[in-house]
Amino acid sequence: MEKSVTKREVRSISIETFVFIALLLAGFSYIANIMGAGIMFKVIMNTAHDLLLNTVFLIMAMAVLAGALSALLSEFGVIALLNKIFAIFMKPLYGLPGASIAGAVTTYLSDNPAIISFSKDKKFIHYFKNYQVPALCNLGTSFGMGLIVTTFMISQGEQYVLPAIIGNIGAIIGSIVSVRIMLHFTKKFYNYDSTKNNINENIEKCEEYREIKNGSVFQRVLDTMLEGGKSGVDLGLAIVPGVLIVCTFVMLLTFGPSTDPNTGQAIYTGAAYEGIALLPIIGEKLSFILEPLFGFTSAEAIAFPITSLGAVGAAMSLVPKFITDGVIMPNDIAVFTAMGMCWSGYLSTHVGMMDALNARELTSKAIISHTIGGVCAGAASHFIFMLIG
Repeated sequence: MEKSVTKREVRSISIETFVFIALLLAGFSYIANIMGAGIMFKVIMNTAHDLLLNTVFLIMAMAVLAGALSALLSEFGVIALLNKIFAIFMKPLYGLPGASIAGAVTTYLSDNPAIISFSKDKKFIHYFKNYQVPALCNLGTSFGMGLIVTTFMISQGEQYVLPAIIGNIGAIIGSIVSVRIMLHFTKKFYNYDSTKNNINENIEKCEEYREIKNGSVFQRVLDTMLEGGKSGVDLGLAIVPGVLIVCTFVMLLTFGPSTDPNTGQAIYTGAAYEGIALLPIIGEKLSFILEPLFGFTSAEAIAFPITSLGAVGAAMSLVPKFITDGVIMPNDIAVFTAMGMCWSGYLSTHVGMMDALNARELTSKAIISHTIGGVCAGAASHFIFMLIG
């Protein structure tokens, strides 16, 4: 689903024009002063090219398979079954109707904006009170690309299966925190009164049906897999800008120069993934918070949650390099899975999603709630891993 973008007119040239130019020049000048202007642009291009070939296509392949699986689950009623099984947990845990589990499952199998389609379905939305509808943004975002993130982490090695599962548990905890805080804000915004706002409580629940494809079982399976796989291709293409733009510059700030095999000295060659190692310095300064809260093994690990704020697909591409360099351990994978799922690029989707939910005024509240929820997801995964692992 395309995000709704609100635009407004401003003066052609304003103070922000000059501020932007100054910041842009200052940033590139800082990096170029360390590694050289020519080397800087060579590193940027080589890193983006390597990410496209070795990371984007890998994630796209996984998205195609995950898309086919999710389509099959929907076609043969598995999602409907999950809805019935988990409905009894949604009200006490999230404060939402049982039907909301369908939105969570759908975003887990696809991406954040998938839940918006549910909000446009009158048969679905009549189960919700007006103050509960904006919380769908936080619920859906908490599980966005969950299946892809989990599968990707598990694919890195057998030792990461348990951490990935723990990360899913942490994401659930973070989602509960995020939704509950959001509901606190929405109740105030809509002046919710439990004694008066009971419009939907006496509506008789309609029988639930699901549409299936025509043809034999074999034909349905074949058509469903192909259509689901096509959606995976679309998702894989959609993450290209996030991976190439966000991850390239995050890696430029994360890793250091190469090592000369002859002299052992640090040198810049223009190879992919060289950088100025700024984020590890920041991570070291914040280690007194990050280590007890998330249990990160190395300061470089801070790059993953920071990147997840904008694009979890880009954050995922950091993991293989981290593993190769030995800067992360299974505990870090658990935290990465939880924060990657729970945040899943919410800074780049929340505005459009809240606008689509007709709750633009609550966007800042949704972002605040979800920031807290993501931190809780990472911390919960760390402590659970300490107990189990």
